[in-house]
Parts: sequence; C-alpha cells; structure tokens
Amino acid sequence: MKQSALKITVFFFLFILNIPIQAQKKVKNKRIVKVLSYNILGGRTTKNDFNLDAVAKVINDTKPDFVAMQEVDYKVNRSKKYDLVTELGWRTKMTPIFARAMYYDGGEYGEGILSKFSFLSTRNVALPFLKGQEPRAAIEIVVELASKDTIAFIGTHFAHEGNPGRELQAKKINEVFSKNKYPTILAGDLNAIPGSGPINILEKMWETSYNKKNPEFTFPSDNPKVKIDYVMFYPKNRWKILKKKIIKDTYASDHCVYLVTLELLVEK
Repeated sequence: MKQSALKITVFFFLFILNIPIQAQKKVKNKRIVKVLSYNILGGRTTKNDFNLDAVAKVINDTKPDFVAMQEVDYKVNRSKKYDLVTELGWRTKMTPIFARAMYYDGGEYGEGILSKFSFLSTRNVALPFLKGQEPRAAIEIVVELASKDTIAFIGTHFAHEGNPGRELQAKKINEVFSKNKYPTILAGDLNAIPGSGPINILEKMWETSYNKKNPEFTFPSDNPKVKIDYVMFYPKNRWKILKKKIIKDTYASDHCVYLVTLELLVEK
C-alpha cells in the first residue's frame, strides 16, 4: 500500500510540474513576431520637450520584436546632437539601425529600426520624390528568427506633401521588394489613407493588416481621425494576422502607435 501510494504521489507531482511546461510549449511559437510602426516625432513629444524615455516606455510596454520608426534624427541640432536610434536601442535593449533620407540641421534625418534579432544584412533604399519635397528612404533588415526562418523587415515614411510623390514611392517599394526571396514585412507612416492611390498601388502586392470596412485611425494621437500608419506583408500566403492594436499616447508622439502580431506560416 505504501509503495502504491508513493507511486501515485510521484506521478501526481510530475504531472503538476509538467503542466506549465506543456502550457509554455503551446503558447510559445517561434514564428510569431510583434511589429510596431511608430512615428517618434524626433523625440520632441507633443509638448515640444525632448524626452526619449517617454518614447522608449511606449516601446518597452508593448514588447515588440521589430519597430519601424519615422521622423528619426541623427546628430541633429534640434535633437541635442543625439543619435536617436542608438539611444532608444540602449533604453529598449534592442538592436538599432538608422538610414539617412537627407542631411538636415547639422546632422541627418530618416528612418530607424529596432530589432530583437541581429542583422544578416541591411540596406537603405532611396525613394523617388518630387521637386520641393523632402527626400525619403526605406530601410530593410534581414534577420533569422528563433525558428531558424529568415525574414525581411522594412520601415519607411512616405511624402506628406501630396499623393503624386507618394505614388512614386509606392511603385518603387513594389519594384524593389517584389524581388525579395524571404517573407517580408513593411511598416511605416505612409501619409495616405485607405483607398488612396499610394495604398491601392501597394495593395497590388502587399496584404494589409487593417480592417478595410472600418479602418483603425492612427492620427492625430489625441483624437485620431485618419489612418496613415500601416503594417503590411508579402507574400500573402506566408503570414497570418493574430492581433492588432492602436495605442494612443498623446504625449510621446502626435501619431498613435500601431502594433500588429503576425505568425509566419510554414511554406507549403
């Protein structure tokens, strides 16, 4: 009787220990990635004070795997000569990279990415722009996930001065990144609303994560009235949308933060 009771006790103890392990196996999927699109307003906040800690808090609170950041300064006078991406990398414990779109105010201005994964490769693609518009860029990183799958992640920021320039930029994005051999995510402030020319051009290639019947507004952060921040992916059959969320922080930026959780599907 004692031996039987001991066996039952040991079995029950091992069963209890195994529950969290099994639960963890079910929850943890190495092909799931959390993507953040975040126009950081140069770190200057809506109160016009310089506060990178506030920007970093938004990122740390959401715990993303990748962040595409727009309006990023690199050693610019107005931003106290800080390298914003590197500073945010320190504050979030993520790997930073900056891509110049243009020289500005004693430094450079462009795109930034933060990643929880190291880079296999990176590139900065200059986008076309019309006379009188600010130059724009698309920054791409290629990484290997914990699942050993290789993917590409792109951050960009389209012109804010009108659709003709944005349409040129959308065409360039499709032209360049349609050649990618890895599943790809595109995120950023596209300054274009759903159904507009630039978005229609992109949607010929990319699958978008927003609700087309009821788009989630992202700008301005204090009272969102339009959607201009996006997360897209390609090819369509390699990604599945699990969650999406609009985060309204009225202090850190004039844009809402757009968080999308995606699952990379096994190629069939």
